[in-house]
Amino acid sequence: MPYHFYTAEVTKIINESHNTRRFFFRIPEVQDFKYGAGQFVMLDLPIDSKIKTRSYSVASAPNGTNELELLISLNEQGLGTPYLFNNIKVGSQLPLSQPAGKFMQPAFTNIEIDICMICTGTGIAPFRAFLHDIKNRNVPHGNIHLIFGSRYQRDLLYRTEMEELTKTLPGFHYTTVLSREDDLTYTGEKGYVHAIYEKLYADKRPAMFYLCGWKAMIKEARDKLQAMGYDKKVIKFELYD
Repeated sequence: MPYHFYTAEVTKIINESHNTRRFFFRIPEVQDFKYGAGQFVMLDLPIDSKIKTRSYSVASAPNGTNELELLISLNEQGLGTPYLFNNIKVGSQLPLSQPAGKFMQPAFTNIEIDICMICTGTGIAPFRAFLHDIKNRNVPHGNIHLIFGSRYQRDLLYRTEMEELTKTLPGFHYTTVLSREDDLTYTGEKGYVHAIYEKLYADKRPAMFYLCGWKAMIKEARDKLQAMGYDKKVIKFELYD
């Protein structure tokens, strides 16, 4: 079944890092753009490619409006993101699809076990939506861990926001893991995400794991979690490359 595309207008663009931007869209033809936290949309781009659509997870939580946010990193070797970074301005219009995907669905009304979200790069986008949705709806929950792996501090997307969320969302724990940072001002974890969740869940307590980001990270995490004794049914993932 073909996807329906709306005409979306860019209302704001924010530089989140040296190579990542936050794009804000409004869909004038609807009053409430309905989607679930964790879903993605597609942009139909006028680029020289057989496949002109590009998929991006919605970074904002559902809020009953016709506005949403996408978090997009520049891939200089690609076609889609260079077009977005070089040509799209506030006021630009693009075809944007109806929401799709089952990552993190259905919407929770009560979370009785630990939730562990493991991401790299813009893989944090659906988790940001997930966290704000839980907070906005006052969903009862226990421990929620977000483990964000990257290379350098400059690559930590939504860092200040996540640090603030640890103060306002009970049970939320935010851990950064950097593989190449040598700046002594950084006091977080170093290395890779795998050592963090292996230590956190060494006791094998019930948990649901969500993985989003680079393919290699996801494959290794799936293998390691299953080796720890977790069934693949409690390991959900979304690839970003």
